[in-house]
Amino acid sequence: MKNIVSRVDPAGPLCGAVKPGDELLSINGKPIRDVLDYKYYSYEPRLLLEVRRPDGRVRLIRLRKAEGRDPGLEFETYLMDRARSCANRCLFCFIDQNPPGMRKTVYFKDDDARLSFLMGCYITLTNLSRREIQRIIDLHVSPVNISVHATDGALRQRLLGNPRAGELMEIMGRFAAAGIRMNCQIVCCPGYNDAEALDRTLRDLGNLYPAVHSISVVPVGLTRHRKGLCPLRPFTQAEAADTIRRVNAFGEQHLRRTGTRLAFCSDELYQLARLALPPDEFYEEHTQLENGVGMLRLLESEFLLALREAEDEDAASAAAFSIATGFAAAPMLESLLARARERFPGLDGRLYPIRNDFFGETVTVAGLITGRDLIAQLRGRDLGARLLISETMLRREERDFLDSVTLAEAGQALGVSIVPVPADGGALLDAMLGRTPVPPQCGPCPEGTGYQPHSLPLMGEGVGAAPGAGR
Repeated sequence: MKNIVSRVDPAGPLCGAVKPGDELLSINGKPIRDVLDYKYYSYEPRLLLEVRRPDGRVRLIRLRKAEGRDPGLEFETYLMDRARSCANRCLFCFIDQNPPGMRKTVYFKDDDARLSFLMGCYITLTNLSRREIQRIIDLHVSPVNISVHATDGALRQRLLGNPRAGELMEIMGRFAAAGIRMNCQIVCCPGYNDAEALDRTLRDLGNLYPAVHSISVVPVGLTRHRKGLCPLRPFTQAEAADTIRRVNAFGEQHLRRTGTRLAFCSDELYQLARLALPPDEFYEEHTQLENGVGMLRLLESEFLLALREAEDEDAASAAAFSIATGFAAAPMLESLLARARERFPGLDGRLYPIRNDFFGETVTVAGLITGRDLIAQLRGRDLGARLLISETMLRREERDFLDSVTLAEAGQALGVSIVPVPADGGALLDAMLGRTPVPPQCGPCPEGTGYQPHSLPLMGEGVGAAPGAGR
C-alpha cells in the first residue's frame, strides 16, 4: 500500500514510535494521500500522527520537533503513490524516438506535478484535474517547472496532441495569482513554435513576471529512430541564430524593465548557430542549468577558478588519463585540458569525442552516450590509467548506461578504471589531477551503487530536448 512505512530514520524523532510495516493515515487530522501531503503537513513543530499497525490497531502518536524537520519516515514508493504518466502525444517527444530493446523505465513518460516540485522535472499541466490544481494552490507547491512550448492555445494543442493543452495560460494565471513561482521551458521546433510564435510565447510569459521566474529555449532533439513520427527537422545555422536573436532581444527589453533577462537560450542553440557563448554573468542565477543553459560557461568558470588556486605539486603524481564526452562539449573540454597543460606541463591527458551511433549523430550530448558506443569507439585507444566520464551517463543506483551496459562491464572491456565525474569544474580538475579516488565500482572492480536522473548532462553539457524534457 502507498502509505506503508518501509524505514524509520534511527536518528529521527519517530524512531521507536513508528515501525516498518505501519501505515500512516493522517497528520493533524489531515488525510495523507501522497508525498506532498506528508511533506506539507509534517512541517509543523507539533504533530498528531494517526498510524495503523499491521494487526489493524490504530494509534495516535504525538510528536514535538523542530519546525521543518522531517519526521524521518520512508515509504514503499517515493511518491507514496504511482507516478502520473503523460497524457500527451507531443510531436517532438524524445521518448517516442527511443529504439526498441531498452529497459522498461526508459519508455515511461512521467508528467507528475509532485516530481516537478520535489525533483525539478518539467510538466505540461495537461493531466491535472481542477481538484489537483487547487491542491497545488492550497499547499503553495512552489516552484512548479512547466513545459510551455507555446502560449497560443491552438498551437499548443497541435504540438502536444492534447485538447487540454490550450488551458495553459488559465492555469498559469491562477498559479501566478496565488504567488506560485514557475520556471518555464520551450522546446523549439523549426516551422512550428519558432519565429513569431516564439515572440508571442515570450511576451505572454513575460507578462506573468515575477511569478514566471525563468524561461529556457532549447532546440528540439531528434534521433534516427523517427519512423512513423511527425516529420520534424533540426535547426539550420541561420534559424538557430535567428532564435537566439529573438530571445536575447526580449531579454534585453525585460532586463531594462525589471533587472532580469528572464529568458535564455541553451548552449546547444549557440553551438548550432556557431556563435560564442555569452559570458558567465549573462546567465544571472543559472536557474536553468538542468536544461543546458549556461552549463558550459559555468563549468569553464569553476574550472579556471580551481586552476588558479591549485598548487604546483598537485599534479606531481597524476597518472595519464583520458576524457570521453559528446561532440557538443568536446571543444570546451579540449580548451580546459589545454589550460590545465599550460599550468601543469607534465599533465598527460587526451580527449575523445564519442559519436552517438545508438541514437544518431544529431544527438551530441554526453548524457545520452551508451556503453556500447563508448566501448566500440575507445577499444584499442590509448586511454591512460583512467577514463573520465560524466556521472550523468549513468543511473544513480544501478551504475549502468542507457543501454544497460554496466560501468564494470565497460571498464573490463576497455581495460581501464572509469571515473564518473560530477558536472562541476572543480571536480573535473580534481579528476584530471588524480585527486578523485577511483570508486570501487569502476573498471574491473565489483559494481557498487551510486547519481542523478538523466536531466543533467556531462561536465556541464546540456541535454536539450532529451528524455524528461519537452513534455
